[in-house]
Amino acid sequence: MKKSLAGILMLSLSVSAATTAVAQTEQTETITKGKYTLVFINKAPDFSPVTKQKMIDAFFEVYPKEAREYNKQTLTKVTFIIDQAYDGVAATDAGVARYNPGWLKKNPEDVDVVTHEVMHIVQDYRHENPGWLTEGIADYVRYEDGVNNVKANWKLPEYKASQSYTNAYRVTARFLVWVCEHKNKHAVQKLDAALRAGTYTPELWNKLTGKSVDELWQEYSANPTVSLSYK
Repeated sequence: MKKSLAGILMLSLSVSAATTAVAQTEQTETITKGKYTLVFINKAPDFSPVTKQKMIDAFFEVYPKEAREYNKQTLTKVTFIIDQAYDGVAATDAGVARYNPGWLKKNPEDVDVVTHEVMHIVQDYRHENPGWLTEGIADYVRYEDGVNNVKANWKLPEYKASQSYTNAYRVTARFLVWVCEHKNKHAVQKLDAALRAGTYTPELWNKLTGKSVDELWQEYSANPTVSLSYK
């Protein structure tokens, strides 16, 4: 079907206007401090500049520390995307952390979601591994290295009989705090390194603590006391 010159011009102007509108609602900023670079892509026009700055500050405070403690070979360039199309809280893959602006608008103090997500970049697990341990380690690091957990009212949960170490996230993180406090202070670092190298097996718990993970959980269940402090 033939189109008139006027019709083609109108279509071209419409596409151009749509492209301009997208460009206006998507802002990209690149920040470099030392060896690390953060590319911050904001696709939410009403996203708080205060929250944005808090996220940037958190990245440059916690990511270098996580790298030193867990993986000195981690990526030096990371991308954050504030994505209105994403309906979770946050997710990370291949050096890109995607955040839901709606969640951050409702929870503006939850900037340590950054601490959790960038730990996934540091983890860089390329082998099959227990998902509960992956997420438990990320929340353990959020507890240890977080910068705003107190204001966010983020805490590790008290032990309950209905829990399991495979619950992941904060339940597993609290168990890991207990393991490090009572059995081996380097346990999480050793577990993380094995997961990254693809050498993790359940027997590693025995090697690190003298007990299987099930035996450790039984002991933890009997006396789950840990010394907790938050930043």
